[in-house]
Amino acid sequence: MKSLIRTDGLYRLAAALAFTALCAALYPGYSANAAEETDGHGEEHAGEEHADEERLTLTPEQIKYAGITVAEAGPISLREILPLYGQIVPNAEREHTVSARYPGLIRQVAKKVGDAVAQGEVMATVESNESLKPYPVVASLTGVVVQRQANVGEQTGDRALFVIGDYSTVWVNLSVFPGDAAKVHPGQQVRIASKDDAVTGEGTIIAVSPVGNSANQTITATAALDNADRRWTPGRFVRAEVVLTESEIPLAIQENAVQVVDDKPVVFVAEGGAFEVRPVELGRSDGRFSEVLAGLLPGESYVSDNSFVLKSELGKEGAEHGH
Repeated sequence: MKSLIRTDGLYRLAAALAFTALCAALYPGYSANAAEETDGHGEEHAGEEHADEERLTLTPEQIKYAGITVAEAGPISLREILPLYGQIVPNAEREHTVSARYPGLIRQVAKKVGDAVAQGEVMATVESNESLKPYPVVASLTGVVVQRQANVGEQTGDRALFVIGDYSTVWVNLSVFPGDAAKVHPGQQVRIASKDDAVTGEGTIIAVSPVGNSANQTITATAALDNADRRWTPGRFVRAEVVLTESEIPLAIQENAVQVVDDKPVVFVAEGGAFEVRPVELGRSDGRFSEVLAGLLPGESYVSDNSFVLKSELGKEGAEHGH
C-alpha cells in the first residue's frame, strides 16, 4: 500500500510538471506560482502587496524629525536663465565726497567713520583763511561715513574731507562672456544669491558696459539691488541668474522634490501621514521648478523638501521584501 501511494504521488507530480510546461509554452506570461493561487484572488493579493511597497506611512514625529515639508502642485512662472558671477559694489550715484568750500583751518570735526549722517547735517567747522570766519561743512547725502580725511588743526587744502555712502541700494557688477553678451540688456530681471545661498534678492540690469575687460575678455553688466535691510555688503562675491524669458506654466513642482526610482522620475504625494510614490513626466525646468506633463493633478500635495529621506526608506522596505 505504501508503494502504491508513493507511485501515485510521483505520478501526480509528473502530471503537474507536464501541465505547467504546457501552460508556459501556450501562455508566455504563465507562472507556476500563479497556478497555485486557487482561491481566485492571487492577482488581487499581488497588487495589494505592490501597492504597499509603493506607499510609506510615517508618524508626525518622524516627519518633523526628517524635516519633510509639503507643497502644492500648481501654476508657476518658469524662467529661462543665464547664470553669471559678480561682486557687490557701492551704488556710484549714492556715494558722495564732501570737501570744504574755501581753504581754511579745521576747527571742529563732528563725525567719524561708521557714523550715520543726515543730509544737511554739520560734519565739521572750518575757519576761512581769507575772512577768518568759521563756516560749516555739511553732508550732501543721507548715509554712512565711509572715509574721513579731516582732523582738528589741519588745513583743508583741496582734498575730500569725508566720503559718505548710502547703501540702501547697491550695484552688482556681473561678468558676461562675449558669447552671451547679446542676451543681456537693461531692464532684465536678475536673481542674486550669496555663495552659500544664505542671502538672496532680485534686481534689475541698469547698464551693460560697451567696453570689455582685457584681462578676462568679459563685459560688465550692472544690476541695481535693493539693500534697505543692509544684507548686501560691498565687496561680497555673488552668484546671479539673469532672466532671459518667462513663461506661465499651468502645473509645476519644485526641482528638489524629484527623485529617481527604477530610472524614472518620481515624487512622493502626501496624504496625511502617508506618502505615495508617483511616477511623473517632466518638461521644462529653470533649476528651481520643473513643469509636470503627467502624473500629478493641480492642487495635489507633494513632498518638496527632504524627499530623499522617503526614497531611502522605500529602498529599505524593498530590500526587506527581497529577503
